Amino acid sequence: MPQYLLSVSHPADFDPSSVAEEDMQRMFAQVGAFNDELRSSGSWVFAGGLMPVSDATCVDATGPEPVVTDGPFVEAKEYLGGFWVIEAADLDAALAIATKGSAACEGKVEVRPFQGE
Repeated sequence: MPQYLLSVSHPADFDPSSVAEEDMQRMFAQVGAFNDELRSSGSWVFAGGLMPVSDATCVDATGPEPVVTDGPFVEAKEYLGGFWVIEAADLDAALAIATKGSAACEGKVEVRPFQGE
């Protein structure tokens, strides 16, 4: 069955500590219920939330010596905040799942298929 990456982006200036505790707890509960639904439907592969982009480190080993720098590789208006890897019958099914995920986490979700074998 095809696998898809459902990625959740946050604005570059997003500060999780600025979210009210009750709002954060509501989103955690919603995402937990969504994750349970993914597991029970057989669509679940893997999911994870990411630390803020300020915790990113970039490694470039394309030259003679690896170069390690603090911060993200790309300066952007939005950054990856978390993701799900799911299995779905087709893109339409993945989009339907992403719609539920977007509602659960109260954020935009990008859907990208993995390359086939």
